[in-house]
Amino acid sequence: MYQFIYLMSNFADNSQKQTAFYFDLDQLKGLLWEIMQQNTTSDILKWIAERSVLTNAAQYNTTFVTVPRKTGKRFIHLTDMQDRNIQLVRRGFSVHGWTIDRLFRVWLIMQIDPSDKEQYFNSIKNLFLAAEMNELVALYSALPVLAYPELWDKHCAEGIRSNIGDVLQAILCNNPYPSEYLNEPAWNQLVLKAFFTEKPIHQIIGLDSRANQELANVLSDYAHERWAAHRPVNPQLWRCVGRFINEQIFPDIERIADSENMMEQKAAVLACRDSNYPPAKELLNKRKHLKSAIEAGELTWEAIAENQ
Repeated sequence: MYQFIYLMSNFADNSQKQTAFYFDLDQLKGLLWEIMQQNTTSDILKWIAERSVLTNAAQYNTTFVTVPRKTGKRFIHLTDMQDRNIQLVRRGFSVHGWTIDRLFRVWLIMQIDPSDKEQYFNSIKNLFLAAEMNELVALYSALPVLAYPELWDKHCAEGIRSNIGDVLQAILCNNPYPSEYLNEPAWNQLVLKAFFTEKPIHQIIGLDSRANQELANVLSDYAHERWAAHRPVNPQLWRCVGRFINEQIFPDIERIADSENMMEQKAAVLACRDSNYPPAKELLNKRKHLKSAIEAGELTWEAIAENQ
């Protein structure tokens, strides 16, 4: 019954949706609804379904704010198959580790009519302007499933400047939007902020594909600042540097290769594996046992992340 209600709440026709989304919006809504059904009661589903068809902005905003009072804030349960199915529809998007109120809010955002581009933008912009912390978490989590994705890059870049940990995590971790739509300076700022705030670097989608020389240079400078202050450097930093090792950066790699810290040694050889710089290749060949571990698939950046 409730599934029928929410499917009928799509305001735009199919041709309008195709101009706004590049994935199957209705299919994704259905997958999220299935997870919502498994994680809450029929009364709460009825409440959210009825309010998803409201056209009055004030009523919609009230519903958005009220969600946690109805749903609570417990973590959701979903199967690996459900997670895979979601990513088949919208690559990189995942609700794994979300709370129930976060899921409901994102689903509610997905009900906003995209047929009028300016009105759609203003509706969501106003949610950002009025949002408290948990509402911002939901809004930034929704970036990958918003219509007109090119409109939201400035909101994303603004969020990177936030000092609220949960908000930053929603942008930085397991969110495909930044790597797909941020320009290079904003992307580099995101990665640097992740290191600076000690977020789980391996959860940044696109970390390898968006690596660039300017980022490598900035991270090398950041490592020098940490060393000068006698502070440790996250070994994952060199994951973003390997392909761009040159005569300026190579002394950094030599330093961590000779470190007493085994994680730094491993990071050094992995960075050299990714490099075409001849001295880096020579260093890799000298660390035969670690090179063998790389070739056997035992030494990876993911393995370093798991053991940090």
